[in-house]
Amino acid sequence: MKARNIFTLLTLAAIATAGAVQAKSLSRIIAEMGLSPADFEVVSATSNAMLSSGTPSVGQERSWVNEDTGSKGTIRVRAVEGNCVSLQHFVQPAGAEETREIRTRRCKDASGNWILTP
Repeated sequence: MKARNIFTLLTLAAIATAGAVQAKSLSRIIAEMGLSPADFEVVSATSNAMLSSGTPSVGQERSWVNEDTGSKGTIRVRAVEGNCVSLQHFVQPAGAEETREIRTRRCKDASGNWILTP
């Protein structure tokens, strides 16, 4: 399940940043974003922790840092609609001077798990 979440996040990131939908390999998407697979694991874990700590609210934020790579970022709740939340990710890959923005959406399934959705 962890690999599926990472792949979905990478796919959504590619769509959000590229504007045009093209099939890309996982390694190419990661390279283009400047983040490592380990960075995406930290982002995913931070998102999960943020959403499992109670009812998400607009404006709620949580920062993350991958000490191994030097990449860092912040996740912010943009909107809450029913059982879904829109998240805004500000990521700064190691060595990058500029922060990049990625937007994702997660919805709570019947089992109470937050699933990445389009």
